[in-house]
Amino acid sequence: MISTDAVAPAVDVKGEAGDRAATGNIFLVGMMGAGKTTVGRLLSHFLEKTFYDSDREIQKRTGVSIPTIFEIEGEEGFRRRETEILSELMNARNIILATGGGAVLSGVNRAMLKHGGTVIYLRASIDDLWRRTRHDKNRPLLQTSDPRARLAELFVQRDPLYRETAHIVVESGKRSPRHLAQSLAQQLTISSRTG
Repeated sequence: MISTDAVAPAVDVKGEAGDRAATGNIFLVGMMGAGKTTVGRLLSHFLEKTFYDSDREIQKRTGVSIPTIFEIEGEEGFRRRETEILSELMNARNIILATGGGAVLSGVNRAMLKHGGTVIYLRASIDDLWRRTRHDKNRPLLQTSDPRARLAELFVQRDPLYRETAHIVVESGKRSPRHLAQSLAQQLTISSRTG
């Protein structure tokens, strides 16, 4: 079981991160099933920013699904495409970007995200992630004989990278996406005013 003791359940946005968020880009990182796309869409509405999902952008440009890319090009090919999309989107302004769960595996991606805007890590427990992803066949990394164990392995590998990259860590498991997005929007707006 993964402990959540070190993660504050409340949203706490202060100083420079809040300023970047109010005037620039916001990048959501976290595991598959953490709510990046759902919360990102809602947050973009509340903050009047344009929403992008890096996986959807890759699918639009290639014309095929993520599992198909994994099948043809492998994870390495997919990660290369992911870095290209992130690099392009770094030139955009006033956006909210939901990244793929593995975007932080690349040091180049972590640096781009960290310096390109405010990075928010949506963190959820393994149980919550499993509940949200267990029936989803569009998760190539979970197409194994023991997908829950694979999810736990990925979490252990990626959690430190998300933390390293993030300016803000938010527990996403127990709150509704709408409530979480509203809370984030309010805190980011307040922080940008009080600096």
